[in-house]
Amino acid sequence: MDHSDFKIGATFWMSGAQWRCTDVGTRTVSAIKLDGRSEDWFCGPPYAVAEYCLDENDIEGCSLDNVL
Repeated sequence: MDHSDFKIGATFWMSGAQWRCTDVGTRTVSAIKLDGRSEDWFCGPPYAVAEYCLDENDIEGCSLDNVL
């Protein structure tokens, strides 16, 4: 994926897991991992789960489809 493909609230795949974009910065993207918990865990901010910062190297490994 390209940096411009990320939109807040949109889902994407990385490392075989589904993620939700929570913020788009100038060079980074913040996201939470959707791991099958109740949707209440993913309401925010603030979120009840860890929020991760993805850099340009991480972004290269993301896709819109679950591709292994």
